Amino acid sequence: QVQLVESGGGFVQSGGSLRLSCAASGRTFSRYTMGWFRQAPGKEREFVAAISREGGSTIHADSVKGRFTTSRDNAKNTVYLQMNSLKPEDTAVYYCAASSLGLGSSRSRYDSWGQGTQVTVSS
Repeated sequence: QVQLVESGGGFVQSGGSLRLSCAASGRTFSRYTMGWFRQAPGKEREFVAAISREGGSTIHADSVKGRFTTSRDNAKNTVYLQMNSLKPEDTAVYYCAASSLGLGSSRSRYDSWGQGTQVTVSS
């Protein structure tokens, strides 16, 4: 497994932007597909975005397409989630996760998780 630590969350007004980072431990970061999920109070954890091992392919949930972009820097063992045009409904705890499988949106594919970072968007 890989250890993951998210950062970059905070409080932002509607229409604003934030960039989340997720730093991974170890020297095998490039072997993992990386994903972003979020969980709002009282709701299930949902898929946001994922990026392939070398960063050549990404997938994004319909709810964030055109607003959020995930990227990675394997030299820095870090994956990013750039969030633009934020809406109050984006308020949630955001988690990054690592998978030894290929690109996918199912939670069950991911076996290492960070502790999460809170994003709050005010209207």
